[in-house]
Amino acid sequence: MADPSTYRPKPGEIPVDPGVYRFRDKDGRVIYVGKAKSLRSRLSSYFQDLAALHPRTRTMVLTGASVEWTVVRNEVEALQLEYSWIKEFDPRFNVKYRDDKSYPYLAVTMGEEFPRAQVMRGRKRKGTRYFGPYAHAWAIRETLDQLLRVFPVRTCSNGVFKRAEQVGRPCLLGYIDKCSAPCVGRVTPQEHREIAEDFCDFMAGSTAKFVKRLERQMRAASADLDFETAARRRDDLQALDKALERSAVVLGDATDADVFGVSSDELEAAVQVFHVRGGRVRGQRGWVAETQSEGDVGQPEVIEHLLQQVYGGESPEGVPREVLVPVLPPDSESVAAWLGALRGARVDLRVPQRGDKRTLMATVERNAQQALARHKVARAGDLTARSQALEELQQALDLDQAPLRIECFDVSHVQGTNVVASMVVFEDGLPRKGEYRRFIVQGEVQADGSVRRDDTAAMAEVLGRRFRRYLDDRDQAGDVEGVGAEGDDEVTRSGPIDETTGRPRRFAYPPQLVVVDGGRPQVQAARRVLDSVGIDDVAVVGLAKRLEEVWLPDDEFPVLLPRTSEGLYLLQRVRDEAHRFAITFHRQRRSSAMTRSALDGIPGLGEARQAALLKHFGSVKKLRAASVEDITQVRGVGPTLAASIHAALHDGDAESTPAVNLTTGEIVD
Repeated sequence: MADPSTYRPKPGEIPVDPGVYRFRDKDGRVIYVGKAKSLRSRLSSYFQDLAALHPRTRTMVLTGASVEWTVVRNEVEALQLEYSWIKEFDPRFNVKYRDDKSYPYLAVTMGEEFPRAQVMRGRKRKGTRYFGPYAHAWAIRETLDQLLRVFPVRTCSNGVFKRAEQVGRPCLLGYIDKCSAPCVGRVTPQEHREIAEDFCDFMAGSTAKFVKRLERQMRAASADLDFETAARRRDDLQALDKALERSAVVLGDATDADVFGVSSDELEAAVQVFHVRGGRVRGQRGWVAETQSEGDVGQPEVIEHLLQQVYGGESPEGVPREVLVPVLPPDSESVAAWLGALRGARVDLRVPQRGDKRTLMATVERNAQQALARHKVARAGDLTARSQALEELQQALDLDQAPLRIECFDVSHVQGTNVVASMVVFEDGLPRKGEYRRFIVQGEVQADGSVRRDDTAAMAEVLGRRFRRYLDDRDQAGDVEGVGAEGDDEVTRSGPIDETTGRPRRFAYPPQLVVVDGGRPQVQAARRVLDSVGIDDVAVVGLAKRLEEVWLPDDEFPVLLPRTSEGLYLLQRVRDEAHRFAITFHRQRRSSAMTRSALDGIPGLGEARQAALLKHFGSVKKLRAASVEDITQVRGVGPTLAASIHAALHDGDAESTPAVNLTTGEIVD
């Protein structure tokens, strides 16, 4: 832990202008991003008496090694820059609101020639209109089934659509009048698009005009004694009524709003949001986050971060006219201006005081309280177990600090072939999959020319590559300066930057603990590798599978953790994850090697020419026996390419050995 006084800036150096500040640790990694209306006032608050700080804030200040800031022109620019940097650097001490699941949406692909209605999850796509989110996918399908009677929009996949188009016969939905069948020309593309637009208008809340239109058509058909048409319109009205019953009317018909409710304690906070469109609740979402800021999570600053994360990646249609929150953010005008810029129109950000909106806010808050209670029951032991595991490892392994970052390495191969290795990363006891790495082991060349690829040599090679890369990145970790939005503000990126991608180099951050799969020999080999590259502040342990002993490099006997130990459980999770990741990569490499052709990799020889050669000669064996002149007889193969093919197939004939398919045992020509 660092002493905050060692990197505290002088008060006169900090500007009083608005801006964004970044704390980073001794390795240059961004650990916190914040914004302030006055940088001097905000940053000075972090360097007061440590006992007066919130525990998470105190840990952040002690973990940091430097603080930097960027001055911007106003609070809106600060909000935008803060959001972009939180998304880019994913700082450990910033509040992260994460969905407890992937919510399904009802999506209409208006960007296609024939728009399609479907259930969709994940990242939102351009040109697609989304409605929801819904709690369950079956709720979307039931709603869609009701509405297809009135709005027969296409719901089939592209494969089914093309197949119907080719055979000239629609699918079952086309026969039962739940699809307008544009695949067979029953409606024109423009008519089908109008149906899809009406469907979107109904889902967006404009329901009254469609109900009135069907009522007029029903009465007109009844007056003309066309009772069959009148009965169909009556059934259509009933279908609309059933669909509308699924979303309760809570506000006026013209109300489009998102209503947020928050419930928190000292450790965690639960957030619920109701999406109201056209006065009806169209969707509901929930998040749970660890409390990582000063004071209570319901503070205005945390509400501001919540709005950033919810609306930062939304399309203009996803931002409503009203956003109702329990507490206004500190710069509510700036946040409202930012939301208005995203929507392309004014957004009213406020706290409801009375009436139906205040009643709905109370309902949302009750949902948040229940969500937090359910989460506490489900995760009661999880946070405690993670902290206990890290503390147990610190004590059992005699470490200077708890191993907040653990890296585990594993080697996978079959009898020395396709040797690969994996590196998995756990931070704060949780996997950080974005920093996993895979290695193809090259092997150690011996004096007699043979290549050594046993487990110990492979582990030594992988560790050497990983930590030499870390040292190279650390040596290049000087500040990289970029240009701000207007060309006059200096933007300093923390940590080593990859010149190709412009993002921080992942290998630049060292672990506190390295875990290898094996006993004392593997641990001692790993320790020698780290010593050879000058790494002396990273602990190394090995976890042997037989009795789950924990081996240290310099100890003659292993450390035996109790079977019920949370620390041992964490090491087992890390080891098993590294093994899974290595096995998966090895199987991919082995499958690729088994299906690889001798013709692969020859410059200028693509799949079409490979197929032509095999069709002409019948096999690679006959092609290898052919001369350059014979090869040129194949269409599309000239003298230069034929010479390259002949040379590639005869390269190293004297030393070549047959390949063996490890699955079947047969020799591969």
